[in-house]
Amino acid sequence: MRLLTLRLPNGHNTVTKAVRQDGGTLTEIDGFADVGELLRSEDWETTAAAANGATHALDGADLAAVVPSPGKIICVGHNYRNHIKEMGREIPDHPTLFAKYAESLIGPNDDLALPQESDTVDWEAELAVVIGKQGRRISEADAADHIAGYSVLNDISMRDYQFRTVQWLQGKTWENSTPFGPALVTKDEFSAGPLMTSAVDGEIQQSTPTGDLVFTPEFLVSYISTIITLNPGDVIATGTPGGVGHAQDPKRYLQEGQVLVTTIEGLGQLTNRVVKEA
Repeated sequence: MRLLTLRLPNGHNTVTKAVRQDGGTLTEIDGFADVGELLRSEDWETTAAAANGATHALDGADLAAVVPSPGKIICVGHNYRNHIKEMGREIPDHPTLFAKYAESLIGPNDDLALPQESDTVDWEAELAVVIGKQGRRISEADAADHIAGYSVLNDISMRDYQFRTVQWLQGKTWENSTPFGPALVTKDEFSAGPLMTSAVDGEIQQSTPTGDLVFTPEFLVSYISTIITLNPGDVIATGTPGGVGHAQDPKRYLQEGQVLVTTIEGLGQLTNRVVKEA
């Protein structure tokens, strides 16, 4: 099942609705403003499967971040061997974790605004895990039971701010900087393995199977839940593979007018035009 958050006009404003995608048709899941709210409800899968609300065409739909306001966005650094190598690091014994905040998220087709303060804006294609069931100290064997599904995320990084200190957060959670979506694909229809790519103006930058992780989604759910309770709608961004612009010679960063496309086979595509911040 594929679940999305749809923006709809409401006078001079917009509202959002949780919808189920069936081919080219989006069906409203009545009573739920977004996918995160749906996941926090009892029997969310049954509710979504049975939904028969108003319908909309997928073509031309205005999509929000699939989970617009997660309680937590926990990101993993150095989780693909080829990226670890290109950044001159060693394979870690434990996950490197940092946080993003909901204000950083944008929709899968929204413009990506370059901030006034940074000219070293880089791409990082990532597989996102979305939690569907609350848990603390979840065993790795039970972790799949707590995963609602998967989505596509790009951890856009302001490298100058990121490397000002040994703590990365200030380069990783800029407002309106993180495309996320287009859909949550439930775990019965996807597992880590298919190819993930990022491309700038059609030129492939990253291309690595999502199964080539040092720490698997199940391990990450178990490890993170040892530290803090995971709740429905929480997001784990599982790390990026090799091919980031900062590691190239010469270094490459996003420029106004470019188009960044992030794709995971079986999950979908983010297409974000790069613009200057207003």
